[in-house]
Amino acid sequence: MTTDVDSIVIGAGVVGLAIGRELARSGRSVLVLERNAGIGEETSSRNSEVIHAGIYYPRHSLKARLCVRGRELLYAYCHSHSIAHQRLGKLIVATDNDQLSRLQDIYLRGRANGVTDLVYVDQPELNEMEPALRAVRAILSPSTGIVDSHQLMLALQGDLERAGGSVVLRSPVVGGAVLAGGGGGFRLTVGGVEPIAITCRELINCAGLQAQAVTGAIDGVPSASIPAQYLSQGCYFSLQARSPFKRLIYPLPNQQGLGVHLTLDLQGRARFGPDARWVQGIDYSVDPALARDFCESVRHYYPAIEAQQLQPAYAGIRPKLAGPGEAAADFMIQPEAEHRVPGWLALYGIESPGLTAALAIGEYARMQLDNHRCG
Repeated sequence: MTTDVDSIVIGAGVVGLAIGRELARSGRSVLVLERNAGIGEETSSRNSEVIHAGIYYPRHSLKARLCVRGRELLYAYCHSHSIAHQRLGKLIVATDNDQLSRLQDIYLRGRANGVTDLVYVDQPELNEMEPALRAVRAILSPSTGIVDSHQLMLALQGDLERAGGSVVLRSPVVGGAVLAGGGGGFRLTVGGVEPIAITCRELINCAGLQAQAVTGAIDGVPSASIPAQYLSQGCYFSLQARSPFKRLIYPLPNQQGLGVHLTLDLQGRARFGPDARWVQGIDYSVDPALARDFCESVRHYYPAIEAQQLQPAYAGIRPKLAGPGEAAADFMIQPEAEHRVPGWLALYGIESPGLTAALAIGEYARMQLDNHRCG
């Protein structure tokens, strides 16, 4: 069957752009469709912009494998494309002796994942490295850093377009169907001022917060393949004072995430977050009253913080596959074997470390689709 393009990627966040770039560079004709007026306006631009090392995730999980691989790809990509970034390092801190066994568990997990540069730092050295920090011991992760996520996405878009692909904005997918016969394929209805129909041989769902809804709009994709989605809002507050730290500071993780940590932007300004709360819908507002809760959390490792120093910054929403009281879920990148639809690849629950892992996810997605081609 003849189709309009080889591959359509739904969603122009950092992961969608990375997959589109990878597919275009493999020789495919590629369209990346984005419902918003710009690239990366949702999860990709509402995070900590941290390049993670790959420490926290279960061994052999997609998150662990793709984060470690993606980190190295990302640093190399930033160098080759002159994308602003810094390898600042981060400290994961135990603030009392009762936390030392958990700190050791994190160290061992990171080593098992292939993060080989982790080192313990004890209190005397911590006092020299970060005088404002209160902690009894820490893990130093030298390969953790920060990146300008918007520059990164622009570079990915540029590579994609130079390889012959296109990003089309204000183009929501409002429906579609799996085509029967002739080798399969897909027909999409793309909204806008004048809705149009377009066909493709491969369809990749990178719609992030809308991924489940997009799959539900494609006739012929089994509804049983769509996982439940849970939304977690995370708010950030900026520090209205000079940063007391030179590195990123992370408390021990909790059930919902990595805790209220301190990150730095590329200008050296400090911000705290995210917190985590379950929500029913997408809400990017930040309640100024949360400053008191932030202050209470941060004071465990930064005793000098005062609530009046915190200013609401922004919020993000994470698409999660595990709900309250459940263990954190892995990335879900469904191959054909799980849904029996040739050429269909759906990504769900792509939260942190999705930014770090984006280039590796692009590789992984292309290999999954190549396997279908060879089959």
